[in-house]
Amino acid sequence: MPNLAQALTAIDAANSADPTVEDGKPAALLYGERMTAELDALFPDASEVLQIAARGQHIERWLLPRKDYPMGKAGYYAWRKEQGRRHSERVAGIMADAGYGEEAQARAGVLLRKEGIKKDAEVQALEDVICFTFIRWYLGPFAETRSAEDLEKIVVKTARKMSEAARTRALGEFPMPDNLAAAFKV
Repeated sequence: MPNLAQALTAIDAANSADPTVEDGKPAALLYGERMTAELDALFPDASEVLQIAARGQHIERWLLPRKDYPMGKAGYYAWRKEQGRRHSERVAGIMADAGYGEEAQARAGVLLRKEGIKKDAEVQALEDVICFTFIRWYLGPFAETRSAEDLEKIVVKTARKMSEAARTRALGEFPMPDNLAAAFKV
């Protein structure tokens, strides 16, 4: 019988090895906890596979540094694609150890690789959770390192990834200047 708690604990154990510390915790562990909190708030009835994918979204991300890929858009997309592949593989192994079958493991891979965004409800749910986590926890510090023009582009790209319902909810939850809020209007 599949064991959700075992899978989540294994993901947390893997992410506890992140050498980067944020708010007194390994950064990947904290990110996974924040993803779970956002998932619980946005989709309290999420499937076990979606719960696992949300927690494992950045599993051991630090093992493949962005700097190992060329700068620019092509290098970023290649890095991101490889991260998705690695995360899917690592989470599938954890799921197998926790008693999940190949179908559930494959489904988690679809979610983690974002296959079917805007078409698959669970893939979109995961993307909405990712965007809420980014806005709530990482946008402020990120904004401090970017120009106003770059920040606006990033917010527009983030809003585009979100479902209509998530964009509407974001407008209600996150106070933002008019120029940024415009990206979330449906």
